[in-house]
Amino acid sequence: MANPIKFGTDGWRAVIADDFTFENVRYCAQGFADYLKAKGLDKRGIAIGYDYRFASEDFAATCAEVMAGNGIRTWLSPKAIPTPQVVFTLLAKRAGGGVIITASHNPARWNGFKVREETGVSISSEVSADVEKYVNLAASTGKVNRMPLAQALEQKRVEYLDMTSEYLGQISRLVDSQKLRNAGYDIIIDSMYGAGCGLFRQLLGGGTNRLTEINGERNPAFPGINPEPIAPNLKKLSAMVVEQKANVGMATDGDADRIGIIDEKGNFITQLQTYALLALYLLEVRGERGAIIKTVTSTSMLDRLGEIYKVPVYETPVGFKYVAPLFLKHKAIIGGEESGGYGFRGHVPERDSLPAGLYILDFMRQTGKAPSQLLEYLFGKVGPHYYDRIDLRFPTEAREQIIERVNKASPQSIAGEKVVRTDTVDGFRFFLKDHSWLLIRFSGTEPVLRIYTETGKQDRVQKILQAGKELTGL
Repeated sequence: MANPIKFGTDGWRAVIADDFTFENVRYCAQGFADYLKAKGLDKRGIAIGYDYRFASEDFAATCAEVMAGNGIRTWLSPKAIPTPQVVFTLLAKRAGGGVIITASHNPARWNGFKVREETGVSISSEVSADVEKYVNLAASTGKVNRMPLAQALEQKRVEYLDMTSEYLGQISRLVDSQKLRNAGYDIIIDSMYGAGCGLFRQLLGGGTNRLTEINGERNPAFPGINPEPIAPNLKKLSAMVVEQKANVGMATDGDADRIGIIDEKGNFITQLQTYALLALYLLEVRGERGAIIKTVTSTSMLDRLGEIYKVPVYETPVGFKYVAPLFLKHKAIIGGEESGGYGFRGHVPERDSLPAGLYILDFMRQTGKAPSQLLEYLFGKVGPHYYDRIDLRFPTEAREQIIERVNKASPQSIAGEKVVRTDTVDGFRFFLKDHSWLLIRFSGTEPVLRIYTETGKQDRVQKILQAGKELTGL
């Protein structure tokens, strides 16, 4: 193998037919099987799912063959499903781990090998390093234990399992689903050609709601979009909400663990605003109390809500693998990140777009407010907050130069505001006198530099982002 397999924020991702090949997927599967055996988790079995990307079902079957070849009982989804369904299944089966063949929100030419621990959480940095070691040992020796799928099915080492029905039942119990089905809302859903196709319809249909789904079929090319539910990719959804005078638009990413919200005016509610709205719903409408877990890229509105409702707020580096352990430890009411992924108490320790969408709808139903009015209500409590980010691709060899450039910059002011504090918890973060913040950090899954900001004045967003870009020299 030309390149070692490197596990990033959420497993391993690579370009299909370049590094993401059947051979390398077999090495990943063998490495994870060896890890499970070393930890004594192999006897508990494993759950495997996949998304709608090119050949994902074949890569998943290949993974199942390797698990069977290693004597590990495998529950394999017979269809594309969201990542949270695999997590729900592995917890229900008390499996030793899970694998999802998906590259989440990445462009169409990518695929990935997501791994989940027996607790359902994303693999930690320590586990990731262990698995990576086993994977590259398998790759260097070329040794893979494998049983043909037909034989594995016949011997019941692999079993096709419906991972959807019980999961949807669980989701339905999180809210008053009957009242939501009869809320009379006009809802437009953009499944972004991802694994969430049809699921909101199953949860919200059959009553008085009017549901329209776009990009709800399989198309591995993701024509015209990347399957990431952020404003640049949701122009069609936004236009349709306005044209049809819909109450709300909701979009899910490639493996349906993230959500994007379009308000009734066609405006994108940013991921940070959505996170704060979900926290406010849980705290005020449902009266829940407990910790909130956020990443460094997430909103400072959560800190203010923590003060108002007297609940602790904990901060982590980027990645749900950092959020989930604290989420479990503190029995948090919500844990989430800037990417649009949020997890909830009483559900799985994983981001999940479906309960997030239902909670936003229930927030609307119980308050009688449209999404834009909910945002105004939130701002009335914590003050206005506006956010954006820019993503800059860079040559891999330039990484160290960028780090050195930003490290040496030590700016005293950014976009006309004094820098009052800095930290390097995950990247370079600058706190400004007007309570704005700027963060510069590298993506953990692709050669991209991300620049983020949140500020109280909408007209300062782009100014701060541009100042951040100038610091990087890109």
